[in-house]
Amino acid sequence: MPEPAYSASSANDVVTAGTGADDEPLPEHRPEQLTVDTRADGDRLVVEVRGELCLDVDHELKELLSRALEDSVSGLDLDLSGVDFCDCSGLNALLRVRRQALSDGKTITVRAAGRMVERLLELTGTQPLFTSDAEQDGGPDLGAEVVQLRRAMRTRPTIDLARGVLMATFGLSPDQAWEVLVHSSQNTNTKLHRLAEHLVAAVQGEPPPEAVQREVAAAVARVGSGP
Repeated sequence: MPEPAYSASSANDVVTAGTGADDEPLPEHRPEQLTVDTRADGDRLVVEVRGELCLDVDHELKELLSRALEDSVSGLDLDLSGVDFCDCSGLNALLRVRRQALSDGKTITVRAAGRMVERLLELTGTQPLFTSDAEQDGGPDLGAEVVQLRRAMRTRPTIDLARGVLMATFGLSPDQAWEVLVHSSQNTNTKLHRLAEHLVAAVQGEPPPEAVQREVAAAVARVGSGP
């Protein structure tokens, strides 16, 4: 059993923001507790992360992983199978810690991950940065990571705003809105940030492409019929 070497509770309050004409608040969402457990595996540390990786806990996640990285000899192997939700802010935290690891001559890999994390890594093109193959070529990967980190930070506000549009329009939870974005992005072969731009523009009266409209409607219907 892993020892709970590091843990943190997420923020108690979530600030809501109005998005409609009547400035009605978005549905409140309280992230699950963030827990980070570690165990030694040779000269590396296996880090099991559970909870939700979102804007409310990205700073805590980075701090906890940074401390674990300092205690490791050659780096960290992440087990993210217990992560129920991950957005671009959670990904930013992982990328920042990986950048720290490379500067210290260490590596970070994702040993296991749930469907949502896998899809986020795939959609953003960051999956290769957390594989064992990436350990052999740290120099070029560092450059690719910096580019990806800048892109993720630049597109995150639009993606988060698009989630708010879906939540306010269809009464979805943050998790459901994220599922709609991911499914619609995959099924229309549209970059996640580009899809978000279409949805935000729709609020200003600029309809998205017909294929995007159909897929978003289908995705909303799917998540709405789930548990």
